[in-house]
Amino acid sequence: MLKIHLSRVGKKKRPSYRIVVADSRAARDGANVEIIGHYDPLTDPPTIVINEERASHWLEQGAQPSEAVAKLLARKRASGQGEQEPILAAAESEGEGEPSAPETESQTGQESTAAEAESGDKP
Repeated sequence: MLKIHLSRVGKKKRPSYRIVVADSRAARDGANVEIIGHYDPLTDPPTIVINEERASHWLEQGAQPSEAVAKLLARKRASGQGEQEPILAAAESEGEGEPSAPETESQTGQESTAAEAESGDKP
């Protein structure tokens, strides 16, 4: 099975990461199939560069993104850098396959009472 994950590069205490497609059995910094981007957490703001076309291709082929890569994709989408909708849709459809539970009235009621309690008003 293929995974899209981070591979560490850079010097000691100066991490930088490559976003790679690799076999799930390969070591973190071992052999990879393709490098599709990079991530530098030390810049302000952190640098995230992903080739969306190649990421979409690998997700369509069944590659599973790691949690960290999924968060990077979401962060990149939230910041408005590039078109991420096809990638995230493919990542979610390839994920666990469990649909998220719809929010019930009891959950919304709990949230509203918590908000009222913080403001000092009681029902």
